[in-house]
Amino acid sequence: MIGLMIAILLFNLVAFTTNKRLTKNQIVHIWIFTMALQLLVDLFIDGKYHGYWYFSKAIDWTSIPALTVLIPPVNMIFLNWYPFERSFYKRILYILCWVVVITFYEAITLLPEPWGYFNHGWWHLWYSALVNPFLLVTVLRYYKWICTIENQCE
Repeated sequence: MIGLMIAILLFNLVAFTTNKRLTKNQIVHIWIFTMALQLLVDLFIDGKYHGYWYFSKAIDWTSIPALTVLIPPVNMIFLNWYPFERSFYKRILYILCWVVVITFYEAITLLPEPWGYFNHGWWHLWYSALVNPFLLVTVLRYYKWICTIENQCE
């Protein structure tokens, strides 16, 4: 639990102190979208198929912080620093660097408690390395969609 609390504090501190791009409306959208997508994916991979889980295989209160306040600020940081005006190759490189960092962070979360809080069943780190680019692009496309909607409302 110590590792989770440190990560939550660190990610939220970085996300909110370095944010120069995201409006409050966009932050709310990204936050809710991230939680909904994570809960939907975890419902099946964690709850039904036991591919991975937080703390224990059971659905319990201790996993709520991981499901609600851990990943949304990471997505905020990803979007805030995303090189929108750079070349296609720089944007791909940015996403790949994030995949490496996120996968490395996931490896750290697999440490024994109190530092680690994540457990793998049949899931492997390389599954995450393959899935994470799609998740990051999904968040990016959602953000662009929200920006389009905001521009239409002006």
